[in-house]
Amino acid sequence: MEKAEQVIKAYLLMDSLTNIVRTGWKNWGVNRERVESIAEHIYSVQQFALIMYLTYKEEYKDLDIYKVLVMLAIHETEEAFIGDLTLFDISREEKEKIGHKKVHEFFSQFINGDEFEKIILEFDERKTKEALFAYYCDKLQCDTKAVIYDNENCVDLNNQSNNKSFHNNEVQKLLNKKMSFGEMWVQFGQERYNYDKQFMEVSNYIKTHKLKKWELISFLFYQFKFL
Repeated sequence: MEKAEQVIKAYLLMDSLTNIVRTGWKNWGVNRERVESIAEHIYSVQQFALIMYLTYKEEYKDLDIYKVLVMLAIHETEEAFIGDLTLFDISREEKEKIGHKKVHEFFSQFINGDEFEKIILEFDERKTKEALFAYYCDKLQCDTKAVIYDNENCVDLNNQSNNKSFHNNEVQKLLNKKMSFGEMWVQFGQERYNYDKQFMEVSNYIKTHKLKKWELISFLFYQFKFL
């Protein structure tokens, strides 16, 4: 392929993610006129990363934020091929196996396509500080969105008979403690993802506040005197 063709082919693949609604929200029957797509998640998690970095800059002074933003821009590439499979649908290992295969098949056609692959593999391995930061942002953005949907009364916990996520033992344990949808989602993340101190601080704020559309951003900017 010529370079121009490579640019458009890769762009069209990424752009296809604008048409795929996040599986988690479909599974839980989020009842809303507009529900987050994968592409909207990508944009949102990049903004989350940038705000976290600028707010907690002293704690992350050795972090390559440019690399993080690039990583988050392409971390969902495989979902254009295999869809948005959740941890309740498939194991992490199996998802990465089939996802990496598809990503390799696609980017092997490109000049420097291995650079895309390396970034995606680094994100999935979660061994570098940039990969961990990006991973925490990816998960905490999702937790935040769940709280927002909960506070907008978009999720009916009494209508989940066909939702296998709802019947998961870990999820049921939290819901049996009378947690709401949003509270359950945040607590599930805290127990599973091993957030560092800064991300746990924000996660706790999310869990204990009735978030409105812009409240999280206001918290990060003003609570820590960013402006």
